[in-house]
Amino acid sequence: MWTVIYIAPTAKLAERIKLKLSEEGFLVKTRAISASKQQFEILVPSGEVEEVQEVLNSILHP
Repeated sequence: MWTVIYIAPTAKLAERIKLKLSEEGFLVKTRAISASKQQFEILVPSGEVEEVQEVLNSILHP
């Protein structure tokens, strides 16, 4: 089961987050929320949510 951990306001930020989390060894998917709004969900397996949150915080707040 995949869980949304973050909604990125731009495709560029979504790709940056996906790349960084992948480099840390996590499985990551991105999905556009809608065509009209440029927002993207970042999804990870539900069993990894807690570990991913720690890494995500360091990406968003260096």
